[in-house]
Amino acid sequence: MVGLWGGHTDVTRADPVAWAVLVRTTRRGRTLGLFTLPEARHELDRLRPVLDEIVALRADAAELSSALGAGEPTGLGGLPEFKAAQARLDDLMSAVQATGAELKGFAPLLVDFPAELDGVPVLLCWLEGDTGLHWYHRADLGFAGRRRLPPTGEGHHSST
Repeated sequence: MVGLWGGHTDVTRADPVAWAVLVRTTRRGRTLGLFTLPEARHELDRLRPVLDEIVALRADAAELSSALGAGEPTGLGGLPEFKAAQARLDDLMSAVQATGAELKGFAPLLVDFPAELDGVPVLLCWLEGDTGLHWYHRADLGFAGRRRLPPTGEGHHSST
């Protein structure tokens, strides 16, 4: 892969953390700001492997923590594996944030993409289990104001 300055780099999609950092620095050649709906959907697609890994590691860390607290063995390992899972989770969560998306929840995962809808600041909202990016809420209302995107929502979103 050719790097930002023309040199070769070993950053590939196989390393989701490095890929997310690279995407952050190159997204449409502009500073991170608001997403258009197509950009947010594309970014969510890129983040799916990262989000899937977070879900798996979250479950492993919970099991390891429970076993360590109870002093019971687990097939997942012990304290070193728990610490490794925590470190990897930190890396993955940082990778999500590095794209300009906002990680708002951990269990369940909640990822918001800053955008505008008819000139109003909104957050395009993906919740763990959603099949795609179909929801939004006004930035000032939070998750309680979550609404389904209008069918013509793609044309209404703008970016800075």
